[in-house]
Amino acid sequence: MSARRIRIGIDTGGTFTDVVALDEDSGELVTTKTPSTPGNPADGFIAGIEKILGIVGAAGGDITAVSHGTTVATNKLLEGKVEALGFITTEGYEFMLEIARQSVPDGYGNSYFWVKPDRIVPADRVRTVGGRLDFTGAEVRPFDEDQAVAAARWFRDQGITTIGVCLLHAYADDAHELRMRDILRREHPDAVVSISSEVLREYREYERSMTTLVDAAVKPNVSRYVTNISDRLHGFTGGEDIPFYVMKSNGGVLSADEVVHQPITTVLSGPAAGALGAALIAKVAGFPKILTCDGGGTSTDVSVVLDGEPTLTTEGTVGAYPSKIPMIDVVTVGAGGGSIAWLSPEGTLKVGPHSAGADPGPLCYAKGGTQPTITDAHVTLGRIPPHLLGGEIPLDVEAARAGIADLADRLGLDFERCATGILEISAWNQANALRQVSVKRGLDVRDFMLTTFGGSGSLLACRLVDILDLAGVVVPPNPGNVSAFGLLTVDVKNDYVQTHVAKESALDHAAVQSVLDDLTHRARAALAKEGFAPEDHRFQRTIDVRYVGQAFEVRVAAPEGAVDQAYVEQVAETFHTEHHQLYGYDFRGDRDQQVEWVNLRVTGIGPITRPEIPTLDKAAGDVLERAVRSRRPVCFDAEQGYVETPVVWRGDLGAGDTFVGPAIVEEFGSTIPVHPGFEVVVDDWANLVIRKESAR
Repeated sequence: MSARRIRIGIDTGGTFTDVVALDEDSGELVTTKTPSTPGNPADGFIAGIEKILGIVGAAGGDITAVSHGTTVATNKLLEGKVEALGFITTEGYEFMLEIARQSVPDGYGNSYFWVKPDRIVPADRVRTVGGRLDFTGAEVRPFDEDQAVAAARWFRDQGITTIGVCLLHAYADDAHELRMRDILRREHPDAVVSISSEVLREYREYERSMTTLVDAAVKPNVSRYVTNISDRLHGFTGGEDIPFYVMKSNGGVLSADEVVHQPITTVLSGPAAGALGAALIAKVAGFPKILTCDGGGTSTDVSVVLDGEPTLTTEGTVGAYPSKIPMIDVVTVGAGGGSIAWLSPEGTLKVGPHSAGADPGPLCYAKGGTQPTITDAHVTLGRIPPHLLGGEIPLDVEAARAGIADLADRLGLDFERCATGILEISAWNQANALRQVSVKRGLDVRDFMLTTFGGSGSLLACRLVDILDLAGVVVPPNPGNVSAFGLLTVDVKNDYVQTHVAKESALDHAAVQSVLDDLTHRARAALAKEGFAPEDHRFQRTIDVRYVGQAFEVRVAAPEGAVDQAYVEQVAETFHTEHHQLYGYDFRGDRDQQVEWVNLRVTGIGPITRPEIPTLDKAAGDVLERAVRSRRPVCFDAEQGYVETPVVWRGDLGAGDTFVGPAIVEEFGSTIPVHPGFEVVVDDWANLVIRKESAR
């Protein structure tokens, strides 16, 4: 029998590991899920591959590549469990982390409470080294070798083996940092070291220091995890090497061998894959403006997609830690299927951010959970069936009912008001996250469709349309596997940046061209190392621009070609437009308000072949007669109580089918409650397009 060519995308979440396999010859896509193994995520990873290969009838030797979205770095930062970490900086700057940045927390209005993030490194683990560069990279004072040796030996003697190095103005010249790393390698060979000139070559010392320290903090965990997976894959295929890629936060992938040297680039690995998968699905279906809602077991991730491309930011944070790397603009809220409903000390109902996770999980999992969750509320109201994964995992509905009944008694509410209240709070938490990525960015949510996916992402879709007045909802087929599918759509990407601050009127065109050429050369070398032929290399330029006097920049797309006056004017025009979109005004035509360039960026892209999204055939006969498998009482509203509701099996739907709520649409990996007053249309690509009947 001839060999198969199977490409696999695998996304490890808190509750389930999602797997998608693409037959590169036939174009067939197959999906499945398997329980995650939090104790050792690699076990769930290999179990997922074994399961999908069994479904498609292939062997390990048939795998051509594996792309992986991981939460290892994300969870490390969200949990705040950063082990002993050391910091080396320039003499006189030992309190850089203490000075930090100040910000008023959301929700406090004109508060007098100013908040600084927690230090990632305690003050007693900071060491300084003499030597100084100015902002151009010129040496003001020579590097102090004796102090550098003393710092390295101190960390060695203290047993601190993870160290971040950020020396003043190293973005302009990395000579001092490279020398510091050489000394650490000699004096403290067991140390894992990150230097700022390799992690983030931008100015702003605090952000560069924090980003470097975050990179150092996650490097041991990411390295161990990726190495473990690589070894398991190697054994799984009988010793053959399989290309193994890891999803990056910027919307690209990178080979596992390179990711261990750039671990911070994976801090939003899983959410980025979901946003990209949803972006491609919505673009094919003809929706240029979408909000994505990726609901998992512990959290929900939301983002914005414009014309098929998720928006990027360099102002992201993960947990309490800012990370100034290019990442898809994702906001995460603790409102997943396992989010716990609890009473505050004041006696009010709260939902999340604490989660029952995959183990022990919600009460209905019958695995030792003791507190009611969002999933428990859904199953007791009839909105999800008494089982998961098409019957593979039975649910204990009575255990869920008992837990919510106890909570209702303590609140003095009847059962249905308590259960629907849990879901209402969850819906508003998700709606507020969606506002952060849309309304706060100057976007009108009424123009956007919501694309929901993930195991729990579609459960509150209709309610989110009501709260935000969205145009409607698009639910892809196999929504629980969209993140894994996204991993098969992702190009290899590497980002390179260099600070180059200059007013538009004083720009040295030749100097700018030289920096862009150098960044492009570095990107080209990285793509060649990844195995891409020169004719396949693609490059994107972006520039961070601001008005003189502003503290922060707007990133704008820059054209290809030589840098001349026309080039500069085109960048300025794009900036004025973007600034007006974000802030409602611009200074186009104002000669007194100059434009200033800050950072030059080049992204190197190695394109891959994306899977085709198959079309769906029409089906004969009445949709309700064909697709309704059963009926059950479902509570959509506590005031209305339970209504007898048809349960539609999604696999029996055909293109063009239309029906109205109330209805429950079920499939292997997810459930979509369609509330009364909503209409469902099945489009040509098997998406469920849900809108209010009044919007027809």
